[in-house]
Amino acid sequence: MTAPTLARVAPPEGGATTMKALVNLGDGKKAFQDKPKPGITAPTDAIVRIVKTTICGTDLHILKGDVPTAAPGRILGHEGVGIIDEAGSAMRAFKKGDRVLISCVTSCGFCEYCRKLMFSHCTNGGWILGNTIDGTQADFVRIPYADTSLYPILAGEDEEPLVMFSDILPTGYECGVLNGRITPGSTVAIVGSGPIGLAALMTAQFYSPAEIIMVDLDQKRLDIALHFGATKAVNSMDGKAIESVLALTGKRGVDTAIEAVGIPATFELCEQIVAPGGHIANVGVHGKPVTLHLEQLWDRNIGITTRLVDTVSTPTLLKMLRAKKIDPKKLITHHFKLTDIISAYDTFANAATTGALKVILEG
Repeated sequence: MTAPTLARVAPPEGGATTMKALVNLGDGKKAFQDKPKPGITAPTDAIVRIVKTTICGTDLHILKGDVPTAAPGRILGHEGVGIIDEAGSAMRAFKKGDRVLISCVTSCGFCEYCRKLMFSHCTNGGWILGNTIDGTQADFVRIPYADTSLYPILAGEDEEPLVMFSDILPTGYECGVLNGRITPGSTVAIVGSGPIGLAALMTAQFYSPAEIIMVDLDQKRLDIALHFGATKAVNSMDGKAIESVLALTGKRGVDTAIEAVGIPATFELCEQIVAPGGHIANVGVHGKPVTLHLEQLWDRNIGITTRLVDTVSTPTLLKMLRAKKIDPKKLITHHFKLTDIISAYDTFANAATTGALKVILEG
């Protein structure tokens, strides 16, 4: 099923104004440039003035060339909160001046995949922001199908933690926790203590696993994970992470292994530590081939899942925030003005030395 053709709306009189935006130049280069302010191109669009946004590990993958659909010239970013600056004539749920949370995934609401709640594969949207259309690391962003791709911010609500609900919290929860089928009393290993791994750690605790083992090269991040609720931490710098995890589980392995890095070594680590009957939940964005060791796994009754976040859990996670069951503000370590976004990228990309988790960029 495809979307009906929507009438094009003429740009406002007087011509386009300009804005500042972070642009992927290709070959690992980026620049903060003047760009035309986006306008309404379909009656279901909204133009949102960005108030707060952030940088995602996926943005670094794009700059490295791991996401070929994000071509040079694209404005990056798929997370943020803002205020509706213009509302398309077909919008019903929102109006100009409303404060909104932007979903990283655009949903038309009526295609075959949206009806299956697989918004990430929406035939008219999906993950397009900062990928195939211009994104949120800018003064303004155009949001297609805005009624079904935005969430209202309540009066008086702190906007800063809400930025974590654009992507990393639903990603860690859906791709890691739900796909990993975590149950009360189970044993979980999360490979990667970056923002996504920590988001999976925070939301895994909804299901009361007996053990959550965090694996990472960075002892500072492991210490943070222990503070966030991990029961054990394994520093893999010595190359003995497999032996360490197996020792912690009586050589049995883990019921759920969540891959939250996106490189071959970490996925293959998950293959080595998953217990018979367990689940490997891949969350990381992989830019290189990974070996699937079926010669070892064919008889172990395991499940392997991959997923692009659908954001179907966002309303549930927002309820958990408002009930004070989760504190995503703990993930935020640095603040910058949008005009300092190049410095913010340097800080985020060099997390081992800066200690960065999530950075907030204020428009």
